[in-house]
Amino acid sequence: MNKTDQHKVAEFLATLHHLSSHTQKAYEHDIQTLLAYCEHHDIKAWKNLDGRLVSRYIASRHRQGISGKSLQRNLSAIRAFYRYLIKVGHVKKNPAQGIATPKTEKKLPKTLDVDQSVQLVEIKSSEPLAIRDRAILELLYSSGLRLSELVGLDLDSIDINEALVTVLGKGNKTRKIPIGKKAIVAITNWLKIRSNYAKDDEKGLFVSQRGTRLGGRNIQKRLNEWAIKQGLATDVNPHMLRHSFASHILESSSDLRAVQELLGHSDISTTQIYTHLDFQHLAKVYDKAHPRAKKS
Repeated sequence: MNKTDQHKVAEFLATLHHLSSHTQKAYEHDIQTLLAYCEHHDIKAWKNLDGRLVSRYIASRHRQGISGKSLQRNLSAIRAFYRYLIKVGHVKKNPAQGIATPKTEKKLPKTLDVDQSVQLVEIKSSEPLAIRDRAILELLYSSGLRLSELVGLDLDSIDINEALVTVLGKGNKTRKIPIGKKAIVAITNWLKIRSNYAKDDEKGLFVSQRGTRLGGRNIQKRLNEWAIKQGLATDVNPHMLRHSFASHILESSSDLRAVQELLGHSDISTTQIYTHLDFQHLAKVYDKAHPRAKKS
């Protein structure tokens, strides 16, 4: 690369002040890596880089073990760089436009099985905080709430008579979700003693010992503590209960659309990951039960 083409990198990076410092550093690294690749392959100017060469570059990065997510960011950086070069009249085409990255294998979410879920939520202690925590765990597993949705619940979010909880989900979308009988009992027990802890003007359903709305970090901490106390041999987080809820509903009903509505997913493709979990469950049952699947 000549000095003019190398200088264009610095000019481009100077235009990224509106991005976070993390993203700026990532884009700088991506473009410098591309620059090194071009110099190694004797590509003398940015105008000489075409779609075929960009594809080769991405393929070489993939062979090096770079993840699909990182490669997507690489391409985003290259596209942004060439949009700048086109804007200043240095090149006429964006060679990264339309280039696809190798698909990233989706990691299946971790779940608890039914027995583990029951073991976790069935807290026997009559201590006030234990009563509160059981209500939290029962509601998470009963209704598949996100942690942020649980934290945001107010007293009037719960309809005990109708066994419904109204939550504000992503995109400020409101949805109503059924609450199971066990969770209703647990929440009712908590409501009987909540006034002993909550400040007079506190609207939050779940409160701390200080009388204010219970935060996500505290809920996560308490969940980890209960996982140990209840004898589970795995780390547990609130999202794991949401995944378990979805997986167990799908195993029983096979109704993907209903699970999508319950979880508040705008796109059913997000929900479809649970079909893979369901298939894993069926495969295990098959391996154990089918006479031709068993090892001799």
